[in-house]
Amino acid sequence: MLDLAAIEASLRVVAHAFVRLNLSLQDLRESPDEGWIDRMMAGYAAVDDLVHRKVDLFAFGHLRDWLELNALVLCGTDAVVRADAAGHLAATEQRFYERADGGIRDIVEWHALHAHETPWRRAAGVYIRMLSTPELFVEGNHRTGTLIMSWVLAREGLPPIALTLDNAKALLDWSGVFKARSKAGLRLRLEMPWLKNRFAAVLEQSACPAFRRAGVRPGAAV
Repeated sequence: MLDLAAIEASLRVVAHAFVRLNLSLQDLRESPDEGWIDRMMAGYAAVDDLVHRKVDLFAFGHLRDWLELNALVLCGTDAVVRADAAGHLAATEQRFYERADGGIRDIVEWHALHAHETPWRRAAGVYIRMLSTPELFVEGNHRTGTLIMSWVLAREGLPPIALTLDNAKALLDWSGVFKARSKAGLRLRLEMPWLKNRFAAVLEQSACPAFRRAGVRPGAAV
């Protein structure tokens, strides 16, 4: 499904232009370290494999695949790096399963209630639920969320989400909006439909057909 070479090429272009891009964002971000692209590509390869094997990430037996995607964007596949991060990964797993107000249950239940909606809107809504406070993971929610959105879209034959020079500002600025929202109280509940629909439109408009291998039939659009 995914054209990994095209995705990697785009990420490297964005990385090269990051200093200039960062100055245009609503909130400045820390410069990514040198290994972030390799770790993201390990994540995209995992998403490609999940789609190929028709794995349902929202099925109870596959929730650990979310933790693996998060571990990939943080640590990659290096066993030594993962061993060094064992404490962090364990804390992430506990948060993932046990938080009633921001754990995986919140996202699975939201997705089930909106299963009838388009892939663009489901991807947008899941991403918002992941990033809004409290975030799903201890760290790496934006990167892991991008992979989850890519899975939602790719399994429907749509292009995955990856940063390009054209979409990076919009995707990063919207991510900042979502992180500033709290799952507690009424505000996010009231704003959720509007935020979801607006971000779904951004995702569709910024979709890059080159990130999907040729010959794969696309799914339904919004």
